[in-house]
Amino acid sequence: MGISAGFMVPHPPLIVPDVGGGMENKIQKTIDAYYRVAEDIGRLQPETIVLLSPHQTMYADYFHISPGQGAEGDFGQFGAGKISMEVSYDTEFVRVLCEAAKEAGLQAGTLGEREKKLDHGTMVPLYFVNQYWKGYRLVRIGLSGFPLTAHYRLGQCIRAAAQSPGRNTVVIASGDLSHKLAEEGPYGYQQEGPAYDARIMDVMSRGAFGELFEFSEDFCEKAAECGHRSFTILAGAFDRTGVEAKQLSYEGPFGVGYGICTYRPGGDDGTRNFLEQYEEKEQRELTARREREDPYVRLARHTIESFVSTGELPEIPRGLPEELYHDRAGAFVSLKEDGRLRGCIGTIQAVRETLAEEIMYNAVSACSEDPRFSPVEDWEVERLTISVDVLGETEKISSPEELDVTRYGVIVTKGARRGLLLPNLDGVDTIEQQIAIAKQKAGIKAHESVELERFEVIRHY
Repeated sequence: MGISAGFMVPHPPLIVPDVGGGMENKIQKTIDAYYRVAEDIGRLQPETIVLLSPHQTMYADYFHISPGQGAEGDFGQFGAGKISMEVSYDTEFVRVLCEAAKEAGLQAGTLGEREKKLDHGTMVPLYFVNQYWKGYRLVRIGLSGFPLTAHYRLGQCIRAAAQSPGRNTVVIASGDLSHKLAEEGPYGYQQEGPAYDARIMDVMSRGAFGELFEFSEDFCEKAAECGHRSFTILAGAFDRTGVEAKQLSYEGPFGVGYGICTYRPGGDDGTRNFLEQYEEKEQRELTARREREDPYVRLARHTIESFVSTGELPEIPRGLPEELYHDRAGAFVSLKEDGRLRGCIGTIQAVRETLAEEIMYNAVSACSEDPRFSPVEDWEVERLTISVDVLGETEKISSPEELDVTRYGVIVTKGARRGLLLPNLDGVDTIEQQIAIAKQKAGIKAHESVELERFEVIRHY
């Protein structure tokens, strides 16, 4: 039968009366909309509910899918331990989904469960659903640090899994919106907060799922959103499918955005192949970008392509600008994929005989040795956006006032600990941020005084 409906819902624990203690009355529109969703699911009587939760087990490089026969949970951590629930998992659906994910080349499965109890991102939606329908089995899925495109692909796998056993399936994307809507809210205010909420509600209320890919990582991070990846998986579950989209409610009285939308399938629609459209556009842009790359970046890319495919550092190619064969300088190689950092390694001062070698060795380190990321794989190389920063001479300064985040990088030193941050980075808007991040990288505590140095870079694209 496949997917009969999809729902975008929030998960504030205080919406449960025993938790809210009356506070829930301030989000009555959200409560009313939630009951409409639950009634809808009660009428549909799905055999399987696939629930996507940001508070499930989450890994940077793996989608965790609920293992075992079932789980239970309660609202004890929110002062309402008497409100509890128990669910049975759809083990056959999980098996088929894991196989589909494997065929799609996604790192996903039932390994690595850290917490068996149900999370509140799961329990809040089910609190309402269970009042109207309990004859379902659950598939509970966590998010990952993978790009949005991978989340959409997982949604496509959910669609295939629902069609394979012929399950009547409902998909629930659990996720709050921005947490930065008001100064008096628990997370404060950021202008990107209201902007994110207005934009995501517009996109989701129209079912314009292709636009989900256009939200930059920096914008989402500043907005402190919670559910964007959940919504993207939901979108993938309706790939090539017409949808009847409807917004039921939006509120944000506590400084956090809560939005509810519903989606009913309207038949096959080949024009809604949003991932293919996005990747074709990205490929055109990547091709154009590669054609614009200067010799420094082409050298880094050549090195990465060769190393990833052979495991060896290539020889220095001929035909480079003369300074690459003769000059010496520190250099950083930065990699991005789908707008997200994928690796960045460099040297403050020259440690190789030539600038060409400096770039090549750091390119290898950036793609294979950055401890924050797994090594770059073959299929990723062509998707990488690469930049090379060649560092100028460092100079000591006596005050942060001598810094400029767009012009100067900073080096902080405390004894043997030393940290560096490049200039003109996305998301680093103030000198205070720049120094704080450099301290963090060096393992220097925020309150500790440091010696400051600054430097300029020539950035190559």
